[in-house]
Amino acid sequence: MKIALLAHLKYPIAQPFSGGLEMHTHLLASTLRARGHKVTLYASEGSDPRGCLKAVCAPTGSAIDDASALRIDRAELVAYEAMVADVARGDFDIIHNNSLHYLPLLRARDLGAPMVTALHTPPFEPFVRGVKARANDMTFAAVSESLAREWLPFIDEPLVIGNGIDLDAFAYSAAPKGEPHAIWMGRLVPEKGPHLAIDAARVAGIPLKFAGPQSNRAYWDAEIAPRLGSDITYLGHLGHADLARRVGEAHVALCTPRWEEPFGLVLAEFLACGTPVAAFARGAIPDILDETSGVLAQADDPVDLGRALSRAIRLDRHDCRRRAEHLFDVDTMTDRYEALYRDEIRRWSTPVTLLPVPAGARATLLDNA
Repeated sequence: MKIALLAHLKYPIAQPFSGGLEMHTHLLASTLRARGHKVTLYASEGSDPRGCLKAVCAPTGSAIDDASALRIDRAELVAYEAMVADVARGDFDIIHNNSLHYLPLLRARDLGAPMVTALHTPPFEPFVRGVKARANDMTFAAVSESLAREWLPFIDEPLVIGNGIDLDAFAYSAAPKGEPHAIWMGRLVPEKGPHLAIDAARVAGIPLKFAGPQSNRAYWDAEIAPRLGSDITYLGHLGHADLARRVGEAHVALCTPRWEEPFGLVLAEFLACGTPVAAFARGAIPDILDETSGVLAQADDPVDLGRALSRAIRLDRHDCRRRAEHLFDVDTMTDRYEALYRDEIRRWSTPVTLLPVPAGARATLLDNA
């Protein structure tokens, strides 16, 4: 198949990844190419140039105030206009929309190919505007059951296709290394809650190592820097190989979302390495962790999370890996997307047969009009 994969534009689709959506988009493109499909990735500058990359603008980043939000909105609107214009000229078989922007949805009928849209976040405006415009004529796939439920006010029962990871890249580690310690990874922003991970580790009396990009300097200065100490180690912004090694060495992992996490790819990566997890019970997390692989805590409660951490560290690592293999195989995810693509292409290419309207009914329709 000739596939257009539309990414969001805030961060490059390249290592070291800024977050789970960037990693997912990169892995999907790579896996589809490995299966013989021709994939064109539409993304921001600095994205991985392997395969066919159409870089449409510089990374737009995240807003820090109203002025930057307005600037980003304008830049993204121009960039997505250029993106959909190029897609329309591309003679694609299928368009996979990971963009989280409303414009590709509003222009979907003009692109000359069927589009499927993956839902990676809870509803937000103005993305909801685009989804509502296509609610009756497009297939949407949510990344978890909990996220699908959040979209039900706007979409009638979206499909659920869970995210996958490269289980070989996050190899199983049968035993941790060094003194007992916990690990946390992700973007260092308020909604990810790394400051609560630090607090929980101290409640449990377990040293913490954490990694990720400093995406919000004001947050770092206010909440992270004052909490640093000899028991808290910042590892920097690491690539996949270094992250996998560090996760495999850890005795336990922490996941601390401050919002209803729609999926949480870090959970898949933790479990693939055999590292048990203590996490806030939010969003899709209770569907991912079971009693063999993690312990849940009350949302936003670092004391309860510290208690969960002390219990999770005793879980069996083999059970964690088995959970990852059951839920997160990238080949299973890609199989399901390929099947969806084939179904959409078949529907697109099947002509609609219009049944003749009897003369009397035609007259009634005209009268009602």
